[in-house]
Amino acid sequence: MSLFFQYVASGVATGCTFALTATGFVAIYRVTRVVNFAQGMFAVVGGMVTYSLLARGLPHGLAEAAAVLLGAGVGLVIGAAAIGKPGTPTVASLIITLGLAIGSYAVIILIWGDQPLSFAGLSGNLQLGAVSLQYQYVLVVGVTAITFAVLAAFFDHTYLGRALTACSSNAHAARLMGINVTRMGLISFALGGALGALAGVLLAPLQPVSFNSDVGLAINGFAAAVFGGILRPYTALLGGLVLGVAEALVAGFSRASLESGVALLVLLGLMVWQTSRRAAGGLEEAAI
Repeated sequence: MSLFFQYVASGVATGCTFALTATGFVAIYRVTRVVNFAQGMFAVVGGMVTYSLLARGLPHGLAEAAAVLLGAGVGLVIGAAAIGKPGTPTVASLIITLGLAIGSYAVIILIWGDQPLSFAGLSGNLQLGAVSLQYQYVLVVGVTAITFAVLAAFFDHTYLGRALTACSSNAHAARLMGINVTRMGLISFALGGALGALAGVLLAPLQPVSFNSDVGLAINGFAAAVFGGILRPYTALLGGLVLGVAEALVAGFSRASLESGVALLVLLGLMVWQTSRRAAGGLEEAAI
């Protein structure tokens, strides 16, 4: 039983990074209706920038904060390329993010090489009965909880947060109220970049990141985001935790090679379920 709780604890920590990546998807999609294929790349950049800054002697807190800020900057640049020109079709924006995600491989390999990189997190373990938790797991969960609390306050109690919410609810009405929807879209990309980089900063001490780690992160993040229709941050959090725990249990009690298939199965199941719901709704309307 202690082994089960050990796997659950590690799954919750990994699930928190999935949830942060998923919330980045949500933040961008709510405002722009663009699925950002470069979302996983933000996490890779966050982890690798932190590694480089720590290697140059910068303290942990400053290195990680700088990586998150850089992630926001990269998100802003990608947003400018994808939606900076008013009237850009959504499909074109989606293809631009995909192209930039693939192109980032060359840049990352040029700067950091093609080997996985990691750095030391918090050392030591927290003993809870028969379960031993790494302090890094506790840090990941705590930072994720604080991040979601800050996001809730941001969206509910700041002008900028309310403007972003207005754009997600009705972009046309937001324009009539004088809100620059394109600018809000760029801000949502910056927010998505910061959240993705934060996921990478928290994940790198637990799991080394390489130039192509964005694929697994993006798949898991998108699967978690789909839990709420890519519109609700808190269901993205729930989806990330469920995925993280499910993958940890599959890897622990079965084979690690099956772990990557969990997110794909969840995506397939959610798509089938949502399609059946829409079909049932259509039949009901036709009957009326």
